[in-house]
Amino acid sequence: MLASMVTSAGYSGRPQAVKLGLKPGQRVHLQNPPDSWALTDPPAGLAGPGPDGSADVILAFFKVSCPTCQYAFPFLERLHKAYGANGVSLVGVSQNGAKDTAAFNKEFGVTFPVLLDETSSYPVSNAYGLTNVPSVFWIAQDSEIEVSSVGWVKADFEEIGRKMADASKTVPVGMFKPGEDVRDFRAG
Repeated sequence: MLASMVTSAGYSGRPQAVKLGLKPGQRVHLQNPPDSWALTDPPAGLAGPGPDGSADVILAFFKVSCPTCQYAFPFLERLHKAYGANGVSLVGVSQNGAKDTAAFNKEFGVTFPVLLDETSSYPVSNAYGLTNVPSVFWIAQDSEIEVSSVGWVKADFEEIGRKMADASKTVPVGMFKPGEDVRDFRAG
């Protein structure tokens, strides 16, 4: 179970946190816990915070036609390959159907678990107050949102990488290749 209640924490003052509808100290009470949301095709053995708070979760929302998602998801895949599911589960949440999502995963090399939000009403996306994609949330064991990022914000992805290294108790690895031109910001 991911959580039935989330709390915004670690607000950095960036406008994208406001776009998500999350304000410092605000509690967002979800009508239905995430394990009853209309996510389809969950992968077998998907880890996530259990009642005992066994793991952190990174939820990465995307749409296959979004150029910024196409830019960001290969970097998330690099983090997944570097740290696996040691202490944190990286989970994509697609706002598209299964066929388009599978094509996106293949084209951009995504191997971490991806769930499908119900495309008729987007209950999971709406529960998180999404206005843009990609939107990435780090949800701690205690159900607090520790990182929220909209679009491509290089500093946010670097923070996620550091937190993944901490969670897996390993030395941080570079997510960017030497000489690679990586933008600081790209709107979602």
